[in-house]
Amino acid sequence: MQSFLSTIDPSWQPFFESQLTQPKIVQLFEYLAQQQAQGITIYPPQSLWFRAFELPIEQIKLTIIGQDPYFNPNQAMGLSFSVPASEKIPPSLRNIFKELTSDLGQPAASHGDLSRWANEEGIFLLNASLTVEAGNAGSHLKQGWQQLTLAALDFINQQCQHTVFLAWGAFAHKCCNNIDLQRHQVIKTSHPSPLGAYKVMKTAPAFLGSNCFSQANDYLIAHDKQPISWVID
Repeated sequence: MQSFLSTIDPSWQPFFESQLTQPKIVQLFEYLAQQQAQGITIYPPQSLWFRAFELPIEQIKLTIIGQDPYFNPNQAMGLSFSVPASEKIPPSLRNIFKELTSDLGQPAASHGDLSRWANEEGIFLLNASLTVEAGNAGSHLKQGWQQLTLAALDFINQQCQHTVFLAWGAFAHKCCNNIDLQRHQVIKTSHPSPLGAYKVMKTAPAFLGSNCFSQANDYLIAHDKQPISWVID
């Protein structure tokens, strides 16, 4: 297994063993190696590409699906929507915090590092693409990452029971098309970006005002799971 996968939790090892021999995934890693050899900057740093997979699969209570890592310097950290505490909170994350305050009365967060959600609350913060070329949004999504990350969602679908998938926006909705709704819950809203947060979709409410966080906790409680503490600090 590639050395940069050394940080993944052992519970994910069977998954990666099955994926790393897939032709599209082999091509993906060859492509990334070529980009690095050409001196192209890739975010996040290689040591953080699989940060989300440090969470043991048996601890996953909820998955939040993003599309792409942040493509500006010092932002991407391997967890969807999260930025280091030293960085300015991006617009989508500000709206996420706004909804948390509206929904649960949670005080506004002072920073955008969501590591506590992953480390302590069992939240799998997955981007559909785990890397991006600096300054070039979506540049790696079709290179093979989506095959791997959709397979990861299917692995959760099969291995876990009564987890919640927060699907924000049409892209995330499609990623959840194959989730077994007899075993899990998918909560769909529009995307929390400034352009989407107030948008009512044909198949989902606007993100702001959706109460998606309390809905998630209600589902977990109903299935005898500890509700999530959404605090950041």
